[in-house]
Amino acid sequence: MRILIDIGHPAHVHQFRNAIHLLEARGHDVLVTSRNKEVTFALLDKYSIPYVKVGDYANNNIKKAINMFKIDAELYSVTSKFQPDILIGGVGNVYIAHVSWLLRRPSILFNDTEHGKLQDQLSYPFTTTICTPSCYTRDLGEKQVRYNGYHELAYLHPNRFTPDPAVLTELGLTEDDPFIIVRFVSWQASHDVGQHGIRDKVGLVKALEQYGRVLITSEGALPEELQPYQIRVSPEKLHDLLYYATLYVGEGGTTASECAVLGTHAIYVNTLPLGYIAEEDEKYHLVSDFSGRDCTDETVLAEARRLLQNPDLRKEGKQKATTLVQDKIDVTAFMVWFIEHYPESVDLMKSQPGIQQQFGYH
Repeated sequence: MRILIDIGHPAHVHQFRNAIHLLEARGHDVLVTSRNKEVTFALLDKYSIPYVKVGDYANNNIKKAINMFKIDAELYSVTSKFQPDILIGGVGNVYIAHVSWLLRRPSILFNDTEHGKLQDQLSYPFTTTICTPSCYTRDLGEKQVRYNGYHELAYLHPNRFTPDPAVLTELGLTEDDPFIIVRFVSWQASHDVGQHGIRDKVGLVKALEQYGRVLITSEGALPEELQPYQIRVSPEKLHDLLYYATLYVGEGGTTASECAVLGTHAIYVNTLPLGYIAEEDEKYHLVSDFSGRDCTDETVLAEARRLLQNPDLRKEGKQKATTLVQDKIDVTAFMVWFIEHYPESVDLMKSQPGIQQQFGYH
């Protein structure tokens, strides 16, 4: 089987990297195309995934609109030469949808983000199948296939991930040291208009410091006062750090969900709601979701203090994550099966959704 997978974001590298290696090991011919948003190329290199550069990443909506046609054209050229049997993309991948439609080849998009409506409008009419977590709140019609997992379980499921404490040594920490990870996003996406997260960044960090060391990861430039807190470790080591953290407070939904599946409590500070974040809050009590409540610096800090005053916070988080993992599936194993058996896998998932439980935690 010839499979083209397009990577548009660092998160997509993690989402698909294990599936890429498994598919290749099972004899399939996989071509990866990519754009260099943030550390995307560095991660692909780190995980020994060859790729073809297709277009450039744009960080504002006007450039994105112009780039869409350029990337479509470049991807069309590469795809025409490769002649894949199927095309695969992640959240918001309009290019896979367009090129697969033009070439009359089937495509699968794996999406977990309800608020990327412009990207969805540009991609959904042209794609063949859209796979979403079962907690995804929108009904996408006949093209939608729901599975019992989260994107983060494609790379942080216990079958795929073992934490390495070596990153703590790099930062002068031990497994017993309390520390809080804070993340700021860039607020550059089209769906970010009118939304907000943490307003007083400096005030929040200073208030959290009394509970442990604060480490910051940020998509944009930080105020000079916060630059000493910024993490200086390789991006692939962030998940190890999240596993050992006492608490995560941040504007990024993916990182909050990563913490949840790793058993680290998280506070999601963003007015944009996400189905998987809501479930990780309401069902597993691992994320404090501020998209549906009073999202102010004061309320966020009050929640952080409530959590950090619990001396058993880390232990309780790991126990909750065990329940979560036992409820969910190994998403990489599911994706490989779904792609290999496509399109029969669509009918099987719709008629026998319990078939996915073969990929549960054992």
